[in-house]
Amino acid sequence: MTVPKPLWVLAGSLAFWPCYSHSDPFTYGSTNNAAANGLSWEMTGAVLGISGVPGIDVSGVLYRYTAVKDPDDPMLVHVQNESADGNGYVFRETDNWSGLPGNTINKFVPVELTPLTNWGQGSIQVDGEGEVTNASVIYTFRVDECFDPQSSPSCDGYIDPNMFTLDQASYDYYNALDDDAVRNALAATDPELYEEEEEDESVEDAEEEAIKDDFEKGLSAAQNALTMANAVSQAAVISAMNSTANIQSYYSVTIQGGVYIERQQLVDSELPENPKGLRNGLAQQLKHEEMIQMQYKNFKF
Repeated sequence: MTVPKPLWVLAGSLAFWPCYSHSDPFTYGSTNNAAANGLSWEMTGAVLGISGVPGIDVSGVLYRYTAVKDPDDPMLVHVQNESADGNGYVFRETDNWSGLPGNTINKFVPVELTPLTNWGQGSIQVDGEGEVTNASVIYTFRVDECFDPQSSPSCDGYIDPNMFTLDQASYDYYNALDDDAVRNALAATDPELYEEEEEDESVEDAEEEAIKDDFEKGLSAAQNALTMANAVSQAAVISAMNSTANIQSYYSVTIQGGVYIERQQLVDSELPENPKGLRNGLAQQLKHEEMIQMQYKNFKF
């Protein structure tokens, strides 16, 4: 159940191995300890230490931990990664410690090359009695240096940007004067073509044009006569309106009259008291005092 130590040492010392073959543009390496800060981790560049590297495929999982338990207790330990799309697990390895004493396990699990972007959250899960300590999870990977063919001239599919210069590129030029539709449109606006059409104008068209001119002249004369008649009639109307508005004759009329003397005079200098009003006021005062006394009628002091 325990991986031999030479394999652990070999796997733990993985680093980027440069590839010098033009046909094999791959580099291999390993990540940091993803479980350094706990039994659950995110597959991010900050955790794995491979931030900003494109074209990474995971090739294996190298893990180590210590199981602390009683020999008789059941215990299952799952080292796993969820699928990035949320559908199950992209990796899950289970160690059965049931009936065994606690110990340290070193294990390397090769996997089919899988893009790192498919690997979701990782964790070490314990089912049963016991706990896991001193956990270490390292991912081995392969980097496709030609993931982007333009990253290196040695990659298949690389296109030299200099080959697209104006001096080396070939272009198909379009000459509008060779287009029949354009030439027909130009011919339709050719002044010489219009002169030829005017010379070929028929006599019948000329007579119709002359008749049209005569008719327009006649209408113009009639219109001018109506305009002159309207001007005369309008002048007559305005003159009549002005004579009606003359009010000079009203200024010479004199209205008979003079000063009207006030004939009504006040003989007595003092007005006598009104007996009816006096009686009415006194009655109101008595009624008011009676109402006030009614408010205190039922009170005893």
